[in-house]
Amino acid sequence: MTGTEAPEALAVLDRDGLDALVAALVADGRTVVGPTVRDGAIVLAELASAAELPYGWGVELDAGRYRLVRREDGAAFAHSAGPQSWKSYLHPARERLWSADRTPEGDLSFTADEPEAPSYAFLGVRPCDLRAIAIQDGVLTGGRHTDGGYGKRRKRALLIAAECTEPGATCFCVSTGGGPAADAGYDLALTEVVDEGGHRFLVRVGSEEGARLLEQVPHRAADMVTDASARAAVDAARDRMGRALPPVDLRTLLGASLAAERWDDVASRCLTCGNCTMVCPTCFCTTTEEVTDLTGDHTERWQRWDSCFDLDFSYLHEGPVRSSGRARYRQWLTHKLSTWHDQFGTSGCVGCGRCIAWCPAGIDITEEVAALHAELETEKETER
Repeated sequence: MTGTEAPEALAVLDRDGLDALVAALVADGRTVVGPTVRDGAIVLAELASAAELPYGWGVELDAGRYRLVRREDGAAFAHSAGPQSWKSYLHPARERLWSADRTPEGDLSFTADEPEAPSYAFLGVRPCDLRAIAIQDGVLTGGRHTDGGYGKRRKRALLIAAECTEPGATCFCVSTGGGPAADAGYDLALTEVVDEGGHRFLVRVGSEEGARLLEQVPHRAADMVTDASARAAVDAARDRMGRALPPVDLRTLLGASLAAERWDDVASRCLTCGNCTMVCPTCFCTTTEEVTDLTGDHTERWQRWDSCFDLDFSYLHEGPVRSSGRARYRQWLTHKLSTWHDQFGTSGCVGCGRCIAWCPAGIDITEEVAALHAELETEKETER
């Protein structure tokens, strides 16, 4: 797990060094997970070697649109967020909690499901996803009621960040208080540089474990040209965000917009499919379900992801509290940007843009917030 014990150090890896880094992780018994090309997208999957990284692939994004495109520079990390996030591994979509068996004597025997947590190494974690992991840490391990499975997996996970040099058209991390640079929470941070000086990666160390790992692979001290090129690429990415939330107090805006007419407009387009919550790296809601065999002698309780867009999510004795699409979309957006602060002390949005790209109706969270702001300002002008 990441830490801040080790002082930051700068080094440079070439492609052979990156190969050696992945090989060292595998030899160390870690399950390496990183981006790779599969099924027409850049997805997260277990990697056997660095050769499986998406060298030479990028993506084109827009609201409700995603496609792979070829790059001429052969870069491995010059793509924005895909349909998955690291949540899929730390907070899996389906997890067995316990099982119960009826004994021959007719008694019940309960067994908690407590498998050993895998030793993950996440390679290519975007700065927005670093922030998302930190947010989920607070939600799932920071309170009185913690998720033990998440805590075990998170404790053993090593994070290797890839700073963003190629933001997508749906990215808006800067307007959420983040940015394309990896600020904290990593063991190692890579910044990819491809120029006349070759293909290489500037490396920053963020923990003692990261320093130990770097010492196992061939590297050299950082030179001024690579350092300057890497920082310039990240700075340029900061100025090329495809979208932005309006620069206003979002907590106040959402709290004052509960009766806005804009909710009816977005409800007429929203399919309440829950795609936005499934791809969101911070959404954490779950439900439980129990399954049994045909004999009735064995049963299991499973935890699985749930969504506030599900009609049954707010079901009480007389029916769902939020029966309309308007109410469910409003719940999601106001919680994400406003009441999340009240629960956890931060926003629930990191500006990764996944909810925009993977919405089948092309609903854009930044557009909706801007429209709510415009409506509220119009109301204020009318009242004057």
